[in-house]
Amino acid sequence: MMSDTRMKRGEQWLEELLQLSGFSVEIKSNKEENTLGEKDPLSLNSYWLTIDESKLTENQIQNLIGRDGKVLDAIQYLANSILNLNQETEEQASYTVELNGYRVTRLAEISGMIEEVIDRVRNTGQEVEVKSLSSAERRQVHTLLKGFEDLESFSQGKEPHRHLVIRPAVW
Repeated sequence: MMSDTRMKRGEQWLEELLQLSGFSVEIKSNKEENTLGEKDPLSLNSYWLTIDESKLTENQIQNLIGRDGKVLDAIQYLANSILNLNQETEEQASYTVELNGYRVTRLAEISGMIEEVIDRVRNTGQEVEVKSLSSAERRQVHTLLKGFEDLESFSQGKEPHRHLVIRPAVW
């Protein structure tokens, strides 16, 4: 089986970035399994880069995650921007940077929140604004909602006041 250069590239880049920032850590990477169960072309080149927190102090972990995950989001944004720069389309990939279970926990929180919003939109027929999401989280929700034919989502406003809107799909 061919080794995946995109995954290796992501691992090496993140490890080097963190070393330059004074963190001596290992990166574990794996290909994202599609949670939706269907063939989503976007998830085919999707990788999780997990920072091994075993050599980090609690304080270092908190600093790398940042308030509301802002530092982790920034590292992830950099990874996706830099690693895809000047790459052929088939060599591009999507990277999720994980540390200390933050993404998994946050995704569970967001899923619970979005389920409630979906119920409210379906029950009232009104659009609902979801405010406390980062741009990466808004993208995740947009992707998640593509599976619902009766709903649509879009982002509205300018950063840092940009938010997600979910409403009944217009036919």
